Amino acid sequence: MPKKNDNKKNFIAALPKNIFSGFVVSLIALPLGLGLALASEAPPISGVIAAIIGGVVASILGGANVTITGPGNGLVIVLLGAITTLGEGDMYQGYLYTLAAIVVSGILMILLGFIKMGRMSDFFPASAIEGMLAAIGLGILAKQFHIMIGHNSESGSILGLLAQIPTGIFNLFQNFDLPTTVAAIIGLVSLLIMIFYSKIRNEYFQLVPAPMWILILTVGLSYLLGALNIPYPLDESFLINIPDNVVSNLAFPDFSKVSQGNFIQAVIAITLIASIESLLSIKAVDKLDPQSRRSNVNKDLKALGLATTISGFLGGLNVVTVIARSSVNVNNGATNRSSNFFHALFLVVFILLFQEQLRKIPLAALAAILVYTGYKLATPKTITKIAKIGREQIIIFFVTLMTTLITNLITGISAGILVTFIIHAVINKDVGFFLSNFLKPNVLLYKEKDVGNFYVSVKYFCTFINFYKLKGKLDMVPENEDVILDFSLCNFVDHTVMEGLDNYSETFAKKGGNIEIIGLDRHETDSHHPFAIRKILPFEKFKPIERYFTKRQTLLKATADDFNLTYAAQRNTDTGFLCDFVFFRTRQIPYIYNTLSKENKRYMLFDVEFTEGEFIAREVVKTTAMHINLDFDIPVFTLDKEGLLDFKYGLAGFKDIEIANHPDFNKRFFLSGSNAEGITSVFSDELILFLESHPYYHIESNGSSLLILKKERLMSVQEVKALLYFGKQFYKLVQIQEIHV
Repeated sequence: MPKKNDNKKNFIAALPKNIFSGFVVSLIALPLGLGLALASEAPPISGVIAAIIGGVVASILGGANVTITGPGNGLVIVLLGAITTLGEGDMYQGYLYTLAAIVVSGILMILLGFIKMGRMSDFFPASAIEGMLAAIGLGILAKQFHIMIGHNSESGSILGLLAQIPTGIFNLFQNFDLPTTVAAIIGLVSLLIMIFYSKIRNEYFQLVPAPMWILILTVGLSYLLGALNIPYPLDESFLINIPDNVVSNLAFPDFSKVSQGNFIQAVIAITLIASIESLLSIKAVDKLDPQSRRSNVNKDLKALGLATTISGFLGGLNVVTVIARSSVNVNNGATNRSSNFFHALFLVVFILLFQEQLRKIPLAALAAILVYTGYKLATPKTITKIAKIGREQIIIFFVTLMTTLITNLITGISAGILVTFIIHAVINKDVGFFLSNFLKPNVLLYKEKDVGNFYVSVKYFCTFINFYKLKGKLDMVPENEDVILDFSLCNFVDHTVMEGLDNYSETFAKKGGNIEIIGLDRHETDSHHPFAIRKILPFEKFKPIERYFTKRQTLLKATADDFNLTYAAQRNTDTGFLCDFVFFRTRQIPYIYNTLSKENKRYMLFDVEFTEGEFIAREVVKTTAMHINLDFDIPVFTLDKEGLLDFKYGLAGFKDIEIANHPDFNKRFFLSGSNAEGITSVFSDELILFLESHPYYHIESNGSSLLILKKERLMSVQEVKALLYFGKQFYKLVQIQEIHV
């Protein structure tokens, strides 16, 4: 009960912030809703209906925290294609058929939420999604640019409309027409407002978003001309059309084409793009949430589906989660879903009270807003960003982009997925590698009891087609915990996974947890970008890995500097110094790498790869170990946790040695060797106290040097630091004891 009261008090206390944020968002949502509907060749009011229905339903039933819902950029091309195709020349009738497709799409989204398909966006390569979004941006820009310069009747394919832009600009100067020229001036000024708005630093000016400034100035212009008795140069064909009575003029869906192929194709396209756009936006907004909450994507998908169904029945467009409006929502202090509700409430007020003013908005002004939106989706910076990740990502991006522009979104994203898989197969020179391992369990998660962190090991490969398996495991880990993610047994990791893991790392860091990736130090890449593809380097083709530093290697180098050690990433096949230790006696050691050492080789800490077993049972293991050279001789011994390796060392002829007056030590540790008297003289009271107060390590002496390691896996950087400290202290205590003896 107290917790419920606290939640209620917090909700009420946060209401002013959420009301204000909802109001600011509504100032953006109104022009965007009108514009996106017009860009889709739907009645302008349909976009506002989607925003209102989405805001109400998602705020009550949704699973996200600070997202805003309404019509989305990504669906403009899909809806335009559906209206054009289904209407067969009659755009209004096509709109009614499309409303039916929207209703069916909403029902499918509800089903996707119930079968927990919130992970669906993970099955699409990141660069393919970027290509799809760029195609959507070009599609919006292609049509809206002509409207922005007063040419409302231009039609054709996306590429055709883009090619006509220079001609449209030339005709603007060649053939003077007052309404067209005025519309073009309004459009260009509106575009300049969108471009330079962020550069104006006046805090009062910034209280009103750029799209609302455009509406205020353009509507204000009509009133100013009226006050001066100057005829308004734009007729109804250049202004948006709002019905006199919105409620009595609602459109309703026509289901007469529900069984036809082009209707089914439209439903699939609408559902696919709406789901992807929403899921990607939800993930992006979760990163912006000041409270670092994680949305329930499946619950939100169901709410979006229900809102879409209701919106379609009332003549509205699809309801999706929108990133731009959600970002504004967060930046204005929103703390919960009520801001989405208030944004919808303010839109209702605008529609009911300001219909006359809305009818004075020029189409060119709304088109300018959309041209800017389209450009932001297809900005050249996107190409530069993708090129830095890897050359293969540019191929994926452009294949998706061009296929989408020439055909449609479904074909485009399908082509992106196909070319990504082909590139992965070519890089690995083996299609069967993916096909044979796809269905195998490849992710292991458990909590390491001795230190309390979670350990995740990934085998075979990790790409967009099986990333959901790794995500499922990471979602099980509380975000305030530490995770070691080991890819040492994984041959191939793609860009989508690397980018996704970066998002997880940010989320964990916000909650006080940490994800450290290990095991990629032997993986090749053509780029220094942290999201670049990583492929295991075959032993016989081991290239200089210092060219391909991972984050772990960079941190290891920094650690070496902190401890006054030198760092060498490259492999070293001189491993004979390890053969005298019992731990490695029956194991093959081809090389060590990532070596931190003193110039005199007193201390050496390194990653080591070794094999154990023979033939079919042969297994490759990687671990991190520390080697310390002694300048004095000590007895041969092994020290380990009681019961861990005593059977193995028993076979080597070692027996458990009891230390007098230290029953707790004898109970917890297995100390063995052939020279019991000499060994007990090494283990002083100070050394035993040191061992009892630190985590367990496996320690061996071969008489002239020490080997210290912890687990049969690579260590994280923090664990490396702990091992360096432990090894140095252990050596000092042994040295002190030898001096006394």
